[in-house]
Amino acid sequence: MELLERATEFENRKFSFKTTSDRILASREVKALILELNEVYKLEKDPNIMDHMKRLTVVKQKIEKRLKGRP
Repeated sequence: MELLERATEFENRKFSFKTTSDRILASREVKALILELNEVYKLEKDPNIMDHMKRLTVVKQKIEKRLKGRP
C-alpha cells in the first residue's frame, strides 16, 4: 500500500527543520497522512494501520511542541 510506504518514509526522515516554515509544512504533511490513514483504518480495521497512526501522532506532537516554543 502506497500510503503506508509514505507514512514509513515520513517516520524515518531526519527531523532537522531549520525554519519555522519547514516545521509548519511538516506538521501539515503528517496531519494529512494521519487523516488518510484514519480513513483507511475505518474501512479495514487493521491494527498495523493504527500503529502507524500512533507513531505519526507522536512525531506530530514533537513538531508542534517545537512550533509553540516555551511559555
